[in-house]
Amino acid sequence: MERIVNEIETYMQKVGGSYSVWYAGIAAQPRERLFDDHGVREHVDFYLAKDCGHDVAARAVEKYLLDRGCQGGPGGGDHQTKFVYVYRVGAHTRETN
Repeated sequence: MERIVNEIETYMQKVGGSYSVWYAGIAAQPRERLFDDHGVREHVDFYLAKDCGHDVAARAVEKYLLDRGCQGGPGGGDHQTKFVYVYRVGAHTRETN
């Protein structure tokens, strides 16, 4: 978990912006979640998805990021939800349930 948190935080710092301008979530299918549900533009926006191996680890990474101020909320997904993702929020992106 620590390695994934470090990779995500390094990416967020490189791109810029405080935690509050980033959205963090978990998904079984992160591409669908990012591009279809949230409206992230694949070749324009800043986003990252990491495979945590299982849902418990994905939820732990998500909680860590939410506790630091990322937008989003806990409680989604199921036992197949093993990816954590972040994206930099823009006027065209949308928060979903």
